Order: sequence, then C-alpha cells, then structure tokens
Amino acid sequence: MNIVDSSLWVEYFLENDIDQSVIDIIKDTDNLYIPVISLYEVYKKFLSIGDSEKANIAVTIMQNADVIGINPQLAVLAAQLGRQHNLPMADSIIYATAVLWDAELYTQDKHFENLERVHYFSK
Repeated sequence: MNIVDSSLWVEYFLENDIDQSVIDIIKDTDNLYIPVISLYEVYKKFLSIGDSEKANIAVTIMQNADVIGINPQLAVLAAQLGRQHNLPMADSIIYATAVLWDAELYTQDKHFENLERVHYFSK
C-alpha cells in the first residue's frame, strides 16, 4: 500500500511536473491510503490560492482511495514519531499512518527525506 503526501497531491492537481511513478500510484486507488489530514491540507491549500473549485475536485478525487482517520493508536504513535523525528503535527500524522498501516510514503516534503519507508522527490 502507498500514501502520497499532501505536497505531491498539490503538485499533481496543479498539473506540475512530478515523477510518473507518483502519478501511477495516485491513479492506483485500490492500493492507496489517504490520511484524513491530507484532505485538510490539500483543501486548505487550494482555498488559500482562491481556487475553491479545484479544492472540491481534489478532495473528491482523493476520497476514491481509502481515507484513514485519526484514532487513539494513531495519535499516540504520531506524537512519538513527531518527537523522535522532529516532525510538525500534520507530518507526524501522515508518517504515523504510513508506519501503522505498513505503507510506503511518497513526498516532496523535506521533513521526511531520510525516514524509513519514505520515497523523497526533491522539488
């Protein structure tokens, strides 16, 4: 299973140049998890640039995959990993989702660059 971080989702919906392997992962919704916090981040990003239509389209498409909510186990693991790796809250939740659900994480976010199970793509 795979998780695509909010940073790559935004690039995808902006139709910016991203690695074809990430596009293939995004399109393979049967093998894709979406941390619920990613819905928030992507939606908020498009609202912040004044594109509510793209915000709605993005979260609708993202919900074709399995959306993973926050439960007590995930919250505790996110706090532990956040402290261990000095990650902000949203990144902690995304990374903990990958760890807890045994998924590979694809990202352009430098916070994740050297972590296990992370596939980092520089901008």
